[in-house]
Amino acid sequence: MAYQWDWQVFLQDTGAGETYLDWMMSAWGWTLAVAGSGWVIALVAGALIGTLRTVPSKALQAFATAWVELFRNIPLLVQIFMWYHVLPAIFTPLRSLSPFVLVVFALGFFTSSRVAEQVRAGIQSLPRGQMMAGSALGLTLPQTYRHVILPMAFRIIVPPLTSEAMNIIKNSSVAFAVSIAELTLYAMQVQEETSRGIEVYLAVTSLYIVSAFVVNRVMAFIEARVRVPGYVGGGK
Repeated sequence: MAYQWDWQVFLQDTGAGETYLDWMMSAWGWTLAVAGSGWVIALVAGALIGTLRTVPSKALQAFATAWVELFRNIPLLVQIFMWYHVLPAIFTPLRSLSPFVLVVFALGFFTSSRVAEQVRAGIQSLPRGQMMAGSALGLTLPQTYRHVILPMAFRIIVPPLTSEAMNIIKNSSVAFAVSIAELTLYAMQVQEETSRGIEVYLAVTSLYIVSAFVVNRVMAFIEARVRVPGYVGGGK
């Protein structure tokens, strides 16, 4: 017997004065909010940690290496639970933070370890002459990183950053574990209420694809605008 599709399910009232379509759009917004906020934290922390892994100070290198190993060797779902259940019990100021903020920090720090490795690789791929050129111009080490090294490194690592930007949207689905009303939690609850799991999961999957594809196109535009001839993705 062929499956009987029922796309009208999205126009049904949830019993709370909204349709399942309205609820899905709200869940999509929560997904984008979690992923976008986490991406900001990942970029800032990842750029800092990745840079520290290349500075002459052994102590700063050790700190940055410990950060990367800590956050990339623990499964993301475990980190979510750590931020939600364990850390607020140890550090009482965290108890005042909402689950949304805790999830954003968990997702952002997890992704920052991956971004940091890409930043480190980008910096180390540059010729050593660029560092020496900065010194020859009278720039301090921080000034050399800011004006010479990091602008070039970030141009080189745009392709792997694109993958991470797409991954963070998909990884945001673990926020359902602490009851953030994002797409995955929406799909699970609506399936229970309507028994139309196929339609619901197809719609949610489409929204994940659209979100990741838009990010891909935006990053491709940025890559085309900042590419450096002779380097990765820059042609000859």
